[in-house]
Amino acid sequence: MTDNKSADAAKAERHKARQQRIKEGVDAKIARAQEEKGILLVLTGNGKGKSTSGFGTVARAVGHGKKAAVVQFIKGNWDCGERTLLEGAGVEFHVMGTGFTWETQDREKDTAAAVKAWEATEKLLQDESIDLVMLDELTYMVSYHYLEVERVIEALKNRPPMQHVIVTGRACHRAIVELADTVSEVQVVKHAFEAGIKAQPGFDY
Repeated sequence: MTDNKSADAAKAERHKARQQRIKEGVDAKIARAQEEKGILLVLTGNGKGKSTSGFGTVARAVGHGKKAAVVQFIKGNWDCGERTLLEGAGVEFHVMGTGFTWETQDREKDTAAAVKAWEATEKLLQDESIDLVMLDELTYMVSYHYLEVERVIEALKNRPPMQHVIVTGRACHRAIVELADTVSEVQVVKHAFEAGIKAQPGFDY
């Protein structure tokens, strides 16, 4: 029994020592990270949850009394749970409104809608009173060449220095990735839709 107690005590000490080393490393990183600036966050990849993550950050900002705005570049005007909730909390929304590009099958119409939505975006990216701007599904507008990447990069670079921006969507252009401060890639392991399960309100949108 004494040997077991000694072994347990030694194991506990080793665990404590490991955790202390981890704490020292974390504390050192916190001490070094003293700069404050607007963050450009990119949420990309083929997995589910990019927009959901972005909206969670918008909700967090609102919870701290910050002013936020959202531009949705792909989704149409159907019910969106996040939009219903966040508009009620004072978040400004601009919706491109044409829906998915494979539904319109009209490049000219989609390009015009994208440009109009981007013009609204540029105003948001010049407004120092807005703490956070979410650009939902922006990556597709660049990938499909509805928007010039140079125009996008210029607006992101010249925004107010403390303004945070979230960009979501698959296949983010490398120029936006290089400009970003934080990039997270969401990958697919399994997806209910591929198993024939329909998108459902309150969970998928």
